[in-house]
Amino acid sequence: MEVRTKDSAVRGILFHGIGTPGRVLAPREERYWITVGAFHEILDLVVGRQDVRITFDDANASDLDIGLPALLERGLVGSFFVLAGRIGTPGSLDADGLCELARHGMTIGTHGMDHRPWRRLLPLDRERELIVARGRIAELIGRPVDEAAVPLGLYDRRLLADLERLRYTAVHTSERMVGKEGAWLQPRFSVLANDTAESVQRDALSDPPTSRRAWLVAKSSLKRLR
Repeated sequence: MEVRTKDSAVRGILFHGIGTPGRVLAPREERYWITVGAFHEILDLVVGRQDVRITFDDANASDLDIGLPALLERGLVGSFFVLAGRIGTPGSLDADGLCELARHGMTIGTHGMDHRPWRRLLPLDRERELIVARGRIAELIGRPVDEAAVPLGLYDRRLLADLERLRYTAVHTSERMVGKEGAWLQPRFSVLANDTAESVQRDALSDPPTSRRAWLVAKSSLKRLR
């Protein structure tokens, strides 16, 4: 059995939509939807890998209809980051679906209310995105919501400080880089429509060249400083 330590590598795999959307997509959102076949092939790659964390953003209905059965079939668990403002709308998870994910042991986190950037929020918008959305999700599933996924991958040091003050235990981004076990800020590899099992194996599940790894770390560090 692999022994995991605090400094062990973590590879976050991020899915958005799977199959045919049940709602009108925002501009360019279609690039984050993958086929059912590609989804299953990518999941098959990570079975038994202790260094991989599977996540889903946006609260699409495919999380429950396609994602959950595929995870259970393979003995996998995932974290689902929910847009509170979409719960119960066409093509998205409803309250019962959200509770079904939680009942099967999946982690439920917040992705905010309206899928908007969290940087430089006005006070009322900050309340809605970081606090009200979290409370609505927690009320529906009947347990605390302690993790957040940053919409659109946009963050800065002020936002991170806000999330830390609000006692989020983990914050997930969408940078395509390797994270560390137990780190508060966790990058994830966003799977895109043109990705395949082969590209995910090459780009997310294998160690990148030293030069690319250094560039990604530097890019992340700049976000935290601005």
